[in-house]
Amino acid sequence: MQDDRYENEPRFFSAPRSQEDVTVRPRSLDDFIGQERVREKLRIYMEAARGRGEPLDHILFYGPPGLGKTTLAGIIAQEMGGQLRTTTGPALERAGDLAAIVSNVEPGDVLFIDEIHRMPAQVEEILYPAMEDFALHIVVGKGPLAKTIGLSLPRFTLCGATTRLGLLTSPLRARFGIVEQLALYTEEELTRIVLRAGGVMEIQILVEAAREIARRARGTPRVALRLLRRVRDVAAVRGRGSIDAEVAARAMDMLDVDAEGLDEGDRRILRTIVDLFDGGPVGLGTMAAALNEDMQTIEDIYEPYLIQKGFLERTPRGRRATGSAYAYLGKSAPTGREGFLLPFDGEA
Repeated sequence: MQDDRYENEPRFFSAPRSQEDVTVRPRSLDDFIGQERVREKLRIYMEAARGRGEPLDHILFYGPPGLGKTTLAGIIAQEMGGQLRTTTGPALERAGDLAAIVSNVEPGDVLFIDEIHRMPAQVEEILYPAMEDFALHIVVGKGPLAKTIGLSLPRFTLCGATTRLGLLTSPLRARFGIVEQLALYTEEELTRIVLRAGGVMEIQILVEAAREIARRARGTPRVALRLLRRVRDVAAVRGRGSIDAEVAARAMDMLDVDAEGLDEGDRRILRTIVDLFDGGPVGLGTMAAALNEDMQTIEDIYEPYLIQKGFLERTPRGRRATGSAYAYLGKSAPTGREGFLLPFDGEA
């Protein structure tokens, strides 16, 4: 049965295969699905800036990876009539790296710095006058022969993106006129994203299949599109070419992504806490050692979704599995857990 809410969504769209990665990204705010609050504010800010004949104020996006920070930067450049120039925080190792990029921007361009919290301190200090005064001050030489060279820059928009807002220094964060958080997407929004991408990628996909993919996409468009590509592979080899709910579910099972959106990595974390540490609390360092996994990977990739689903909680003494986690694993939660505490290893 077809859902009327999706009757206007594309089912099949002819686009050059070589352009797939480019065309999947929306090119305008009207095409961008989700983040309604952020989109509405950006629309107002850009219209006001265009009315004044000025570039958009510097903007910072933060939130989990895969929610559209890079896509929004491209949309801002497109709608403000400038070019998008992209780099990353770790790539800017020296002040000269930043100077080479910034000195080539044109009026109205958008300079996008991904993972801006990983930018070295010496590069960050060069960025301050570029953001405030549109000027670049570079020290050339060392010792008594050192001198400062000043370069005037055209007015541009710096768009920063970070997954860890707390790691940005206060002086840098204060220089952004617009700071917006991107939230996880709803199942409804992800369904529409999958249908749109299916049309762009020349995939015949039913609404029920798109909803099945969206349900397991962890609230993240990047995950949804990755799953769609793998479902496409299964449909091409084991299915009938088009994707229905049965083919989508079969592909999800092959990828070990269950109905809750959890993969084998998520399940390993829950089983480790429940089986090895009696449900916790257990410190992050101890858990990482038991899993042979990097602490930052656990904290940034796995934990947010497990906490959102109510399977994991952070306490002052460490991570702890909830009753829902025990039920998910088919185990009975121990009674009287409130009074049972493991020795604390100092890492919550």
